[in-house]
Amino acid sequence: MIALGSLILAMISIQAGAAYAKHLFAAIGPQGTTGLRCSISALVLLLVWRPWRGKLSGKAGLAALLYGLSLGAMNYCFYMSLERLPLGVAVAVEFTGPLALALVSSRRPLDFLWIGLAVAGLVGLSPLPAGSMRLDPTGLGFALMAGGFWAAYIIFGKRVVRTMPGSRASALGMAVAGALTLPLGVAHAGSDLLAPSILATAFVVSMMSSTIPYSLEMVALKRMTAKSFSVLTSLEPAIAAATGWLVNAEQLSTLQLGCMGALILASLGCTLTHRS
Repeated sequence: MIALGSLILAMISIQAGAAYAKHLFAAIGPQGTTGLRCSISALVLLLVWRPWRGKLSGKAGLAALLYGLSLGAMNYCFYMSLERLPLGVAVAVEFTGPLALALVSSRRPLDFLWIGLAVAGLVGLSPLPAGSMRLDPTGLGFALMAGGFWAAYIIFGKRVVRTMPGSRASALGMAVAGALTLPLGVAHAGSDLLAPSILATAFVVSMMSSTIPYSLEMVALKRMTAKSFSVLTSLEPAIAAATGWLVNAEQLSTLQLGCMGALILASLGCTLTHRS
């Protein structure tokens, strides 16, 4: 129960942080929001883990750099998609990145079912349907790019933890992400980033989106299998949709909910039938 509760709280915290981050967009845009979130998270992690202690080989440094760049790009694209899409839809589309990574080398007939479900979900969420619930194509593009960078984040994350402890990798990676995204935020929002109310809100967002959920996930991972962890995190788009509705009153059509369900089923099916 401790593991399950910790993971559920972690997912709620992440999605609540994302929903709350939207409140900053009117003042500093998703660019400024991403820059502040990554920079504040980096500062906290650097102070806690002090990754500068000890030597850093060239191989480890390159791994941390690639990991951090993918992390920063993932966050930037995700927040850019949030400016144009409901939270639940953005998260569901972003999940196609790790799903594609899991299926890319598969040759089993069953996996074509998961691919078909994912494709059907994406087609249903495309801008083709007319009407008031039509989704923004630019937002969908950013969500797909966020998914691609999420896949890269997984690949480079596995590489970097082979060269250094996970805590050091997280701190260095987030520092690189902050260095990548903060200049973009400054270019967009300028001195508005330094307003006390903006900094206070960004601090809350960074804690809810990074520090708190990462700590809770560590508690969960110590008490459950990796497969159970992956199965439960596949439900995150549903939590995101509920959070977006509660926090920002985001309404989804029946078609959009059905397409999100197809993406969730594809992720769950891939996880449950995956052979290590």
